[in-house]
Amino acid sequence: MLPFLGKTKTMILTYSSSFITHLLSLPPTSTPTLAISSSPLHRSSKVFFGSILRYKFRGYCFSGVNRGELMDNNTKVVQDHDSVTYLNHREAAEVDEILMGSLGFSVDQLMELAGLSVATAIAQVYNTKEYNRVLTICGPGNNGGDGLVVARHLYHFGYKPFVCYPKRTAKPLYIGLVTQLESLGIPFLSVDDLPMNLLEDFNILVDAMFGFSFHGTPRPPFDDLIQRLVNLQNCKEINQKPPVIASIDIPSGWHVEEGDISGDGIKPDMLVSLTAPKLCAKKFSGSHHFLGGRFVPPAIVDKFKLQLPPYPGTSMCVRIGKAPQVDISSMRENYISPELREDQVEADPFVQFQKWFDDALAAGLKEPNAMALCTAGIDGKPSSRMVLLKGFDKDGFVWYTNYASRKAKDLAWNDKASILFYWDRLNRQVRIEGSVKKVSEEESEHYFHSRPRGSQIGAIASTQSTVIPGRDFLHEDYKDLEAKFSDGAPIPKPKHWGGYRLTPEFFEFWQGQPSRLHDRLCYSPQEVDGTNVWRIKRLAP
Repeated sequence: MLPFLGKTKTMILTYSSSFITHLLSLPPTSTPTLAISSSPLHRSSKVFFGSILRYKFRGYCFSGVNRGELMDNNTKVVQDHDSVTYLNHREAAEVDEILMGSLGFSVDQLMELAGLSVATAIAQVYNTKEYNRVLTICGPGNNGGDGLVVARHLYHFGYKPFVCYPKRTAKPLYIGLVTQLESLGIPFLSVDDLPMNLLEDFNILVDAMFGFSFHGTPRPPFDDLIQRLVNLQNCKEINQKPPVIASIDIPSGWHVEEGDISGDGIKPDMLVSLTAPKLCAKKFSGSHHFLGGRFVPPAIVDKFKLQLPPYPGTSMCVRIGKAPQVDISSMRENYISPELREDQVEADPFVQFQKWFDDALAAGLKEPNAMALCTAGIDGKPSSRMVLLKGFDKDGFVWYTNYASRKAKDLAWNDKASILFYWDRLNRQVRIEGSVKKVSEEESEHYFHSRPRGSQIGAIASTQSTVIPGRDFLHEDYKDLEAKFSDGAPIPKPKHWGGYRLTPEFFEFWQGQPSRLHDRLCYSPQEVDGTNVWRIKRLAP
């Protein structure tokens, strides 16, 4: 693929840099015949541009094309290449010219968005437990600037980044980026500082050397650095786990349209395309292909007839291409946790729960109060759903819902239920079983009026668990109620809505341990001298 790999043919190498983002989503599509269950859980001239073409950066686009398959809350995947627009070299350059020209975007603005998108994609796939040490190899142009921004964001995401930046520039933008990293204590490594075998010290290698505007043969030291990345592919043959390679926009050394021509180039595990994938991305065979950025306005979308997947939620990236095939049977986690011993836990399970819940809060976990509620109705069939804990004390654990929902009907027949908390990053779960009763009307009223006004209206609009004609139906009901209560007066709590309290009869505190030798400590009530006390027992994992 590359001249320094013994090929005599000089070719265009790749160079990528920053991007812009802004998703202008289409109105939701109505599907009237679909039955949906309602639920509460829910720079500016062309002359200037030409002067920087060699160090040009990518643009970043959006698409209103609603294609793709939801993979999780933060990731969608588009399976078909034909459903995504791929840009050739000329088109990518023209998009950038428009962005930096009539649209008024600056280099640093776009570079910041590019780096954030790449860092977000890395964080979605590679957790800090297994992939903590990150080396970002930065080139001399804007692609290198993207890499500097990536390193900063990864630091704030909890990774330990290192930077190799051999050819620094005296431009203020780049000096500023270096200063920012140095202020965080992020080490800068010279090429001589790097181990010859990069797998010895790093888990992730970010390829931010060259992009689609780079021409000619890479000069030292980048020729050697690219070769080192290529050599990592051989590690798999000797049963060593190499660090993963994440390339920004285009793997360094690939032809912008034809890809890895020789087949001897970098084979990254992750590719984060920016604006739209370049034609070479069709040749990408790694596990994770993401599109980064969400900013380009409709004028560019229409001009280039861009078709790109929508970004989910507030995410800065979206998965494209086929999702990686995984052998589910081989998926496992060898938990590393402090031991949970009988003489270390509280005698009172409520106090022990409070300690663990405080740990979950301190760890910054998302919704640590989310719990799986399991009920069984008259037919004996169990059902589970996630609800949010809204309070707990010595009397029990409280949540709120619609009294006409399935769980409410189950509890009307069988007041026995269980709740389960799972705190992933702490390797902990708590299982609680007991009987359930409604909280007082006064307690339900107080909580109802503590909720955001929109949530109050939503509780009235949602006839939970009933079949409705479609999402538009739900929106129309909500709008009607919103208009009804537009005077700002208090919204009356609906009679069909309120709280439940589970009074515990059993607790189990589970702590994940290596080799599946997990800790399971259970609390059950026992009468001692006429007084109920909690007895602690250990269960086999």
